[in-house]
Amino acid sequence: FFFFFFFQAEDGIRDLVRSRGLGDVYKRQVSTQSTWDYIFKRKMFIEIAAAETPSDIRNYFFGYLGIAFALVLANVGSAYGTAKSGVGITVMGVNRPDLIVKSVVPVVMAGILGIYGLIISVVINQKIGGMDNDKYTPKMAFAHLSAGLCNGFSSLAAGLSIGLVGDAGVRANAQQEQIYVGMLLSLIFSEALGLYGLIVAIIIS
Repeated sequence: FFFFFFFQAEDGIRDLVRSRGLGDVYKRQVSTQSTWDYIFKRKMFIEIAAAETPSDIRNYFFGYLGIAFALVLANVGSAYGTAKSGVGITVMGVNRPDLIVKSVVPVVMAGILGIYGLIISVVINQKIGGMDNDKYTPKMAFAHLSAGLCNGFSSLAAGLSIGLVGDAGVRANAQQEQIYVGMLLSLIFSEALGLYGLIVAIIIS
């Protein structure tokens, strides 16, 4: 322990002698820090300027990322809504098989959400593929990414809502058939969430 501090102090004295005083050490630290700050700021400026280049490959990265978000998130919502509602239909069909066809509505509405993601993905892909490298700007890339996120998360939220409402609705409908109209209204407004995302995504893209 003693030798450790001894060698540390000796190194500090040696650096002090080489630098001809603490003032020079502070000056060199300030100068070095300002130099590195300038380098990083300069590098950051170069990267920002390079990102504004229309033919940069990063533009295509964000554009195709929007396609992935639109399709994957919409399919996740569709899968959850279908699976959750399907479980309720299966349990209900054991005692009331006559209501199975009537209770398939949540599954159909959940499956439509995947179509929303497919539509936006095809639209964005056609717009990306139909442009030259010098015409696909960062603004278009971010717009396509935003469109994919809008559609994807809206469809995901709609799928969660449809799954929960469909599962509880078909079970309750087996006991009280007057609940069916209320269940349909809840499903329609849940589906509207995905439709809102689809409309906004088409406008943005």
